[in-house]
Amino acid sequence: MSGDRPELRRTLSVWQAVGLSVALMAPSMAANINPQQTAAAAGRAVPLAFLLSAAGVLLVAYGFVQLCRHYQHAGSVYAFVGATLGPRAGVVSGIGLLGTYTFYAVVTSSAAGVLGTAFLTQVGIWPHPPSWGPFVLTAVALIGSWLLAVAPARRGTSTLLAVEGATIALILLVTVVILVRLIAGDAPSGRFTLQVFVPDTGISGIFLGAVFGFLSFAGFEAAATLGEETRDPRRNIPRAILGTAIFGGAYFVLVTAVEMMAFGGNATAFHDSPSLLGDLGSRFVGPWVGDVISAGAAISAFGCCLACVVGGSRLLFALGRDAFDGRGIGRISAKGIPAVAVTVVALAAALIILVCAVFFGATADDTFSWAGSIGTLLLLVIYLLTTVGAILLLFVRRRMRVPWWHLVFPIGALVLLGYTVYVNVVPYPTEGPPRWFPVVAGGVLVLAVVVVALAPGFARRVGERLAEGEA
Repeated sequence: MSGDRPELRRTLSVWQAVGLSVALMAPSMAANINPQQTAAAAGRAVPLAFLLSAAGVLLVAYGFVQLCRHYQHAGSVYAFVGATLGPRAGVVSGIGLLGTYTFYAVVTSSAAGVLGTAFLTQVGIWPHPPSWGPFVLTAVALIGSWLLAVAPARRGTSTLLAVEGATIALILLVTVVILVRLIAGDAPSGRFTLQVFVPDTGISGIFLGAVFGFLSFAGFEAAATLGEETRDPRRNIPRAILGTAIFGGAYFVLVTAVEMMAFGGNATAFHDSPSLLGDLGSRFVGPWVGDVISAGAAISAFGCCLACVVGGSRLLFALGRDAFDGRGIGRISAKGIPAVAVTVVALAAALIILVCAVFFGATADDTFSWAGSIGTLLLLVIYLLTTVGAILLLFVRRRMRVPWWHLVFPIGALVLLGYTVYVNVVPYPTEGPPRWFPVVAGGVLVLAVVVVALAPGFARRVGERLAEGEA
């Protein structure tokens, strides 16, 4: 890199990189509120849908791991795709992933509002919140995320790992208690059975439900945005990404299997639960557990919101650095933080929530589900582009020495991701909010294409910067 370019400081350890990925994936929040949507399509075979998603994520992770060994860049897929498929494709993918992180900031801040309000209601602090009540805590989550994100990343990522680790530990403890009681045969409901892995809605239902599995895994690659801030990034960033993906796969499959068994394989009751582990914790362990898990899930949502703002700001900083030569959103503060980019991402998430609430009458539950669907569609497209880039780097240009049989990993990723996208848009939804999800996601990508078309100098500078970084 040239000496006059703004540069981030390498101060982070591998565990702090893991903290960002785990916090953005938010396993404790996701296990509480995402599987219900999977059950609507996959029936009792929710754990099978999550197993399919885990397989897809591990296949995608192969490409990320190899690319991170070759490139270290705050722009993550912006740099990966730009260096392999060309700078124009890189800008499009970077803007697409920035859109994903921004929409996920909406998802997680809304979840913090919903779960936080539920907790305050359960313990009697706020017994009758108004319909707009969750938005108060949503605003608190966004403001808190902004404040922590403009602090040095060491402090922010350490906070992420601490809050998420505590809630994951609680959920695993409750899961083990439930599993032991199911195996022992003295459970208040359900029984131990592997029938939860047998489809009862057909293979297409499993792939339809898998989109919410991918939503649960979303963010496993976030450590890649810390490629310029982590010590020994060629070793530590791949370890953080692969470790997070493996942990997430084992965690989600185990927890969703136990959850469905505890509900007796009743997909309807499973789907209608507002808080899976909150309900089961109260039933299998004690009433107080539901309150603790609700609080833990709200904290998890806040940590995930912080990770979205941190990851999104690094992407925006990388784009701005190449577009404006270190001015505006490409500027860093005296502490080495892209504070302007952090502020823009947080404000963009707040604006999306405001528009949905004021002009479309959305509740916090609506902003959670709407933004989640849009963000995931964008993310799947970005994963596809990244996987194609990995194929070109490894097996066409042969920049790194890997066995030819490793080609099965990215090819498998393309098949799984492609079919998942296909079954979620064909047949095209014609009623309700879902008909707008592909339109908005596509609009973000079209906007990115327009930016590239109207600013050819931007793409040229991106190519030059990436060439410098690879040299």
